[in-house]
Amino acid sequence: MDIELGRGKTARRAYGIDEIALVPGRRTLDPSLADTTWDIGGIKREIPIIASAMDGVVDVKMAVLLSELGSMGALNLEGIQTRYADPEPILDRIAAVGPTEFVPLMQELYAAPIQPALIQQRIQDIKRQGGIAAVSATPAGAARFGTTVAEAGADLFFIQATVVSTSHLSPDSVTPLDLAKFCQDMPMPVALGNCVTYEVSLSLMKAGAAAVLVGIGPGAACTSRGVLGVGVPQATAVADCAAARDDYYRETGIYVPIIADGGLITGGDICKCIACGADGVMIGSPFARAAEAPGRGYHWGMATPSPVLPRGTRIRVGTTGTVEQILRGPAQLDDGTHNFLGALQTSMGTLGAKNLKEMQQVEVVIAPSLLTEGKVYQKAQQLGMGK
Repeated sequence: MDIELGRGKTARRAYGIDEIALVPGRRTLDPSLADTTWDIGGIKREIPIIASAMDGVVDVKMAVLLSELGSMGALNLEGIQTRYADPEPILDRIAAVGPTEFVPLMQELYAAPIQPALIQQRIQDIKRQGGIAAVSATPAGAARFGTTVAEAGADLFFIQATVVSTSHLSPDSVTPLDLAKFCQDMPMPVALGNCVTYEVSLSLMKAGAAAVLVGIGPGAACTSRGVLGVGVPQATAVADCAAARDDYYRETGIYVPIIADGGLITGGDICKCIACGADGVMIGSPFARAAEAPGRGYHWGMATPSPVLPRGTRIRVGTTGTVEQILRGPAQLDDGTHNFLGALQTSMGTLGAKNLKEMQQVEVVIAPSLLTEGKVYQKAQQLGMGK
């Protein structure tokens, strides 16, 4: 139902992940029987979680580790890893710089040219070690380096921008990337994003997307909502785009997974996104806390180095455990940021969902009081008051 903001404007109520809760049904299930497997572009994985293509999250080592653990990570093809043959000193500088010098340093470091030879090397290094070579680029980067990526033998290509659509107006001197032709021409599956609406997600599916990424600006290291004022709360965005997926499947028989991207910190967040209709999730800051992550305990946004309008920030996330503890456990923290697989399986067992398709059908309630309760608990923890 639309709400009147004023005489000339109405708005639809939308909901964030913190404003909903999942309702147990009449059946429960032993967590060991919960099937969490999913398929993206013909690649089957046990865990429906992808590590974000951010320089503080995924490098070759992390991509291989995540693959071994039943997940995957996307490598940023326009970041530090493809601009510098030895990225370690660069990552050290990013971790060491002060807050006021951070953005200028990032703009300086990311001004170095992307080297196609390094793109090929990173992809081949991942594959040589048995990892899934999932990579990510902006539409402009995909147009420039698509051939290089194809020749290197990448397994999955994410085309990502703050907002992606199949109808893009450009100056006469600029030719926008034809997403449909790109998906058709590439020898590997291509996922497209990001979007937040039924109409755009449906158009991306019709263009040939192997998956659609949902989320604009909800991430911890992204400031797009603050800078641009653009975005839709994640629970509503996922549900809208999942409806497009289901309608597209009924029309064509082609199932295009929906991936919730951004703003997800805990196992509970992941469970709620899947209950809203997502097939998988893409997360950044939780993996940035891994001991093996390249960010040295820091996490920063992909648009931070923009020379025109920097968006994104560097946040200190620290190091809380290994990537295996974060993904599969055993958990050493009780805040929901360890053992995501265990959290998902336990939630599915509590809700009686045998697989992700049944998890998408569980009852969801609007519970804004949970947001307040969560803030009270966090404040109590900060004050040393415990529970």
